[in-house]
Amino acid sequence: MLEKINQTAEYLRSRVAQMPTTAIILGTGLGPLVDHITEKQFIPYSEIPNFPVSTVEGHSGNLIFGKLGNKPVIAMQGRFHYYEGYDMKTVTFPVRVMRALGVETLIVSNAAGGMNKDFRVGDVRVITDHINLFPEN
Repeated sequence: MLEKINQTAEYLRSRVAQMPTTAIILGTGLGPLVDHITEKQFIPYSEIPNFPVSTVEGHSGNLIFGKLGNKPVIAMQGRFHYYEGYDMKTVTFPVRVMRALGVETLIVSNAAGGMNKDFRVGDVRVITDHINLFPEN
């Protein structure tokens, strides 16, 4: 696994001049955030060695390097899910690669429900715990 992580990181370093220390994994609801990233460099997952391909409709399948405001970022436009048939090592592979690239801050967005009646669609919440129903952990 470490060999694959390093191989993928080296490939990305060869394609991108400035490596950001912040990454964002965009869930379906935050996909339009890509429109606010400037100086974009798209790298399709299909071109990245060892990267899986997202099969979820609406997940574009691109790694995007650019700037959000003045901050250099990496954005995952689409991700991989356990329910797509991937094992957890594959699901977490991009995060491991980003760490190998020097990412120190990771923001992950997703669509999640809650029991609070005051929650509304589109509310931003910080999730501090969850019920893990996956057999792999």
